[in-house]
Amino acid sequence: MSPLVISLLVFLAVEAVIGVVAFVMAGNTGKLSDRLDALTGKKKKEDETTNILRKSAMERDKKSLLEMLTPNIPSLQKIIVQADVHIRASTLFGIGALLGFLGVAVSIMMGVKAYFAPLLGIVMFTVPFLWLLTKRWSRLSKFAAQLPEAMELVARALRAGHSLAAGMHVVAEEMPMPIAGEFNRVYEEQNLGIPVEEALLHMCDRVPNIDLRFFVTSVLIQRQTGGDLAEILDKIGHLIRERYKILGQVKALTAEGRLSGVILLAMPFGLFLMMLHLKYDYVEKLWTHEFGIKMSAVALGMQVVGALVIRKIVNIKV
Repeated sequence: MSPLVISLLVFLAVEAVIGVVAFVMAGNTGKLSDRLDALTGKKKKEDETTNILRKSAMERDKKSLLEMLTPNIPSLQKIIVQADVHIRASTLFGIGALLGFLGVAVSIMMGVKAYFAPLLGIVMFTVPFLWLLTKRWSRLSKFAAQLPEAMELVARALRAGHSLAAGMHVVAEEMPMPIAGEFNRVYEEQNLGIPVEEALLHMCDRVPNIDLRFFVTSVLIQRQTGGDLAEILDKIGHLIRERYKILGQVKALTAEGRLSGVILLAMPFGLFLMMLHLKYDYVEKLWTHEFGIKMSAVALGMQVVGALVIRKIVNIKV
């Protein structure tokens, strides 16, 4: 590779880094200017309650065309809220684009063929989104594991004579994150004047958990028809614990099948990358020869079908 091409790639990489840093700092600059205006008296500091209510109303009203066409698929902003990470969707896309560009540049500098260079770029572009999904999955899993204890804590608070809001405040003070933060948000919302039913429904939107929906549904029914809410919460907590016990047994029994599926699905791609490095002309016919292209398409299709079949076998709902 000529020194001119290398210099051009380095220049573009540095420019991309500077652009992303400037893009991230732009939002912080706006926040600093607002704070300075508030301190100097040019801008009155708005009530925090008004800001929270206005922001939640705007989030409910704004819907993109993609969200209206795919209502069952969560939007990127909702996934960010569920993962509880303080980052904007535009910043996430900017980081992904920067990593993708660096992946393509590194591939070219390492002498990879031109039609293979975008593959590393695509993989690097998905890294921030995979990190976001991992954070979301980890947070939701911790929330689900903490939910039975939280229900029992609310039930004990109700038996002690406290209200439902006070019981949720006890959960916010006594239990660790992430369930403490969600229950504290419900408590603060009802303190600001939002009905507790609506605040609980907001928590269901932030935390897509079927057990939490059981809890919210029982609270809504009890507030309309009456009944012993503490006993209901004890039964739901016991049901969740038993379900998790059965789920653990099912995971232990299906561990071998899941591991076999991962190995069988990863082996063809690992062998392809190894042969690509050891004997390039041997695997080149898979995308240059007509019969090789058909073989590649059939193999990828069978991989997808095999993955779906294995997932159907080992994914037992409890």
